[in-house]
Amino acid sequence: MKTLLYKKTKISYTDSGEGTPIVLLHGFLENKKMWKDYATIFSQTHRVITIDLLGHGESECLGYVHSMEENANVVNGILEHLNIQKAIIVGHSMGGYVGLAFAESYPDKIDKLVLLNSTSKEDSAEKKLNRARAIKTVKQNYLTFVSMSIANLFSEENRTRLTDEIEKVKEQALKTPLQGIVASLEGMKIRKDRESLLKQNLFPVLLILGKKDPVLNYDENISQIENTTAKLVSFEDGHMSQIENKEELKKVLLDFFSN
Repeated sequence: MKTLLYKKTKISYTDSGEGTPIVLLHGFLENKKMWKDYATIFSQTHRVITIDLLGHGESECLGYVHSMEENANVVNGILEHLNIQKAIIVGHSMGGYVGLAFAESYPDKIDKLVLLNSTSKEDSAEKKLNRARAIKTVKQNYLTFVSMSIANLFSEENRTRLTDEIEKVKEQALKTPLQGIVASLEGMKIRKDRESLLKQNLFPVLLILGKKDPVLNYDENISQIENTTAKLVSFEDGHMSQIENKEELKKVLLDFFSN
C-alpha cells in the first residue's frame, strides 16, 4: 500500500507490475481490495494501479461532497506522481462515473475505458430522489443501510449462491465512514450526463452490463452506445460482475487490454 497527499488528504493506492498501465477504480461502498485477484493476474503482463477513491478504504474524506470530477483529479494526481502519461481505466459502477469524468478532463491521458456495470447517463429525477432518501437512511441506521445496499447489488439467485462472497463485500463496505458514504451519494446525485463523450469515439470503450442488474436497467443502458464504436459484453447476472462472473470477466478484460 502506498499513499499520496491530495489537497492535504491521504489517498491510498497500490502499484504493481510492468507494461501498459491499467487503473482499476472500485464502486460505491467498495475499495481497492475488491480488485485483489484481478490485480494479481493483470500485473503479470501490465502495470496495475488500484486506488481507494475519496472516503473509501484507506483514503480520507474531503468535504461534504465527493464529486466525480474531484475523484478524477485524485486519479490524475496519482498518475502524475507515478509519471504515467496514459492509462487504461476500468471503472466499476461509481468508478465508471469517475472514469468518464477523468476522460472528459484529461482526454489525452486515456488509452481505453471500461465501464463495468456503469453508465454515462446522469441520474434520473427518481434516482436523485432515491439518493437523497439514502442519505437520510444511512444517517439514521448506518448498519442496516450498508447491509441492504450490498445484498441488493447481486441478482436474486446469487444472493443465496454467493452468501460468503456477499459477507466479505459487506465486511469491506462497513469500513466506509459515514461521511464517505454521504459525500459519495451527494457526488453521484449531482454528476453530469456524459453520454456525448461516448458519441465522440475518442478512445476504445467497452461497456459490460448484467442482464439482471437490480441497479442499472439493462435495456435502458444499452442505448448509450448506439451509434458509437463502443463494444458491449453482457453477462446473465447482476451489478457485481467482478464477483458474479469472475472468470468470464477476467478473460473479457484481458482480451480488451491486448486488442
